[in-house]
Amino acid sequence: MLLSLLFSSYFINAQNISEFQKGFQLYIQPTTDKIKIDGILDEPVWATTDVAKNFVKKFPNDIGEPKRQTEVRFTYDNENIYFGFKVYDSGAAISRSLKRDFGNEGNDVVGIMMDPLNKKTNGFYFLLSALNVQSEDQLSLSFQDKPTWSWDTKWFSATKDYGTYWIAEIMIPLKSIRYDPKQLQWGINFLRGDAKHNEYSNFTRVPPIFKSYDLGYMGLLNWPAATPSSKNNNILLPFISGASTEDQENGKPLNTTATGGFDAKVALNASLNLDLTVNPDFSQVEVDQQVTNLTRFNIFLPERRAFFLENSDLFSNFGMPFVRPFYSRTIGLDKDGNKIPILFGARMSGNLNRATRIGMMNMQTGKQGNYAAENFSAFTLQRSLLKRSVIKTYFLNRENFISEQEAKKNPLDRYGRNAGVTFEYSNTAGTFSSWTDIHKSFKSGINDDDMYATTGFMTNRKHWSYITLIGSLGKNYYTDMGFVQGIDNYDAIRDTTIRIGFKNLFNSLSYRLFPEKGPIGKMIVKIESFATLHPDNSINQADNKLGPDIQFKNTSIFSLELKNTIVNLKYPISFTDDVPLPVGNYVFNQIQLKYVSDLRKTFGIESILNIGQFYNGEVKGITMGISYRNQPHFNLLLSAQFNNIVFPNPYGSTNLVLIQPRVEWNFSTKLFWSTFVQYNTQKNNFNINSRLQYRFRPMSDLFLVYTDNYFTDPLFKNKNRALIFKFSYWFNL
Repeated sequence: MLLSLLFSSYFINAQNISEFQKGFQLYIQPTTDKIKIDGILDEPVWATTDVAKNFVKKFPNDIGEPKRQTEVRFTYDNENIYFGFKVYDSGAAISRSLKRDFGNEGNDVVGIMMDPLNKKTNGFYFLLSALNVQSEDQLSLSFQDKPTWSWDTKWFSATKDYGTYWIAEIMIPLKSIRYDPKQLQWGINFLRGDAKHNEYSNFTRVPPIFKSYDLGYMGLLNWPAATPSSKNNNILLPFISGASTEDQENGKPLNTTATGGFDAKVALNASLNLDLTVNPDFSQVEVDQQVTNLTRFNIFLPERRAFFLENSDLFSNFGMPFVRPFYSRTIGLDKDGNKIPILFGARMSGNLNRATRIGMMNMQTGKQGNYAAENFSAFTLQRSLLKRSVIKTYFLNRENFISEQEAKKNPLDRYGRNAGVTFEYSNTAGTFSSWTDIHKSFKSGINDDDMYATTGFMTNRKHWSYITLIGSLGKNYYTDMGFVQGIDNYDAIRDTTIRIGFKNLFNSLSYRLFPEKGPIGKMIVKIESFATLHPDNSINQADNKLGPDIQFKNTSIFSLELKNTIVNLKYPISFTDDVPLPVGNYVFNQIQLKYVSDLRKTFGIESILNIGQFYNGEVKGITMGISYRNQPHFNLLLSAQFNNIVFPNPYGSTNLVLIQPRVEWNFSTKLFWSTFVQYNTQKNNFNINSRLQYRFRPMSDLFLVYTDNYFTDPLFKNKNRALIFKFSYWFNL
C-alpha cells in the first residue's frame, strides 16, 4: 500500500497551474539592497517590484468594491523573502490586543498565505495587525480546519501609521518555512482585514462561501530561478525550569524542583524537518477552558503543546471530529489530564517531494506512580492526486511496559495498534468533495468487530451547501492513541462503563443570503441531523436542529436554534446526586438564542439562553459574558454559565455553575500578563491560573506561572498549588 501511494500517481502530478491562477499572477525579483524592517519603504527596490493591488471584496459579501484598497510589494534575497503592505486607511487602528497569536477577529490586519508547492493541500499563513502583533499558522486541505494560531516560527515585522495609510513591512526567513528550491511557482494570496468597516478583501477573488485562506483560490507567485536553498536551518531551543508545588489533596508537602531539557529542529532538506525533544516541559501552556457537559460522553479538548503542532494535520486529520484515531493529548497526559513525564521524542515531518508528505513520530514516557512507562509511535504517508485530492495512510502503535503478571491480568493494556487509509477527493473549485475512510485496530485476543469505516460527500455553492456522512464503528475498535466519542456508555447504578459499537448518519443543508442593502451582512438557515444507531439499527441518539444564523455588518451576531433530541437510553444515567434516570426512550425539545454584540466596541456582550425539556425533566440555562477592552492593552472578560436541571421525583434536581473571569494586560508586543479563574461546580474545582510572559527575543521566552486549585464543595478547601518558572532561548545553528 505504501509503495502504491508513492508511485501510483507519478504520471498525474504534473505542474499544477489552474486556469484560476493564470488570472492572478505575480512575478518576484531578487534584490541586493539591505532592507531594514522599520515600516518605512525607503529602500530603492520597493519602487521597482511587482505590485499586488485591486483587492477584491470577500466579506461580509462580494458585492461591490472594498471601502479601502491595499497594495503589496515583494522581493527576496538569499536568506529571506520580504513583503511591503501599503494599507489605505484613516483614523486610529483598531487592535483589540497586543498579545501574540491573537488572530484577526475585530482587528485591522494584513495576511500572507503561501503554498510553496502549489499543490493546494498545505501551506503557511502569516498575519500582522496594524500595531505589529504577529500570528501564524499552518494550512491544510481539510475543510474542517481553521487557524488556531498555535504553531510558531521566527519572522520579523514593523508597522508605521502615516495618517491616510499604514505600512506593514515583513521579513520571513526562508529557513522558517518548508519548500522545494526547484519549485518555480508558489501559490500566493494576501488578505486585508478592515475592522472599521467589518470587511475582508483578498488579492484573488475568493468566493464568500470559502475562507479567505482557502488553498484552492490562491494566485501564482513566479520565481525567476530556483529559490535559494535555506542554510543553517537547524534550531536548538534549550530551557530550564523550576517549580514549587504543594499537593494537599494527596498529602504531599511543599516541594521545590528544578529541571532542564531542550527541543531541536534539524532540516533534513528544505521541506523535510526532524524535531527532537528531551525531557520536554509544557508548564507554560495555558489551562484548558472548562465547559459544562450535559451530554453522556466525554468532550474533545484541543492540543496546546507546541511540540505536537507543526504539521499536526499529518497525524490528526484522520477520521471525523467524533472519531479520531490519533489524538496527541493521549501522550504525556492520563485520562484525567494529569501530567505523565515524557522522557524524549522524535518526529520527522514534511514533504518528500511535491506530491508526497510524510510524518513519523516516536515518544517515550516515564513511569509515574502505578502508571507504567509507555512508548508511542506514529507513521503517516500522504500522496496528492489529480488537481486537489489526496490519498493517505497511517499506522499507530502504543506499547505499555507493564509486568507480565499485569499483562496476563489485563491483556488489553499491553498494546494498542491502529491502521487506516483515507481517500479525499475535491474538484478544482472546491465546490464538491468526497471522502472514504477505513480504519482497523489491533488488540491482544481481539479478532472481530474492530473496524471503523465512513464515507460521505459535501457540495458547497454560493447560496447553499449540503453535507452527508455515514459510518460504522465496531465495539472492539480501540484507539489507545485516539479519541472516540460515544463508544463508552456509563452505567450509573453499577458504576461501570460498557462499550457499544454504533453506526452514524449526519446530514446538513444550509442556505445563505448576502443582502446588498440593510444591516445584515450574511444570513444562514441550516437544517441539521446527526443520528447514532445501535448495531441492531435501533436509534441510540438523534439530534435534529433548525434555525437561522445572522451576521450583521457591524460584527454582531444573532442565532436561533430549535433542537429535537431522541435518546434510547440503554443504561441508567445521572445528572444529579439522586436516583439515576431509568432505561427507556426519551424525546425532548429545546430552544437556544444567542447574541454577540459589536466586537469593535469598548464594552461587549455575549449571551446564550437555552430552555426546554431534558430527558423527562426540564433545563434552563443561561450564559452571559461581559467584556471591557481598553484597546489594545487591557482586556477584561466576566463570563458565567448557570444551568438549572429539574427532574421529577425521585430523580432530583441540580444547579450547575461555571464562572470564568479572565483579565489580560498587554504591556507591549513582548510582555503579557493574564489571569484566568474558573469556578466549576460540575467538576468540583475552583482554579486560578496566572501567567506572565516576556518574549525578550524572537521565539525566546521567560514565563512565570502561578496555579492554584480548590474544591467548590467544601468551598475553598485547597487541592494543590504551584509556582513555576521557565526560561527558553532559541538558537539558530
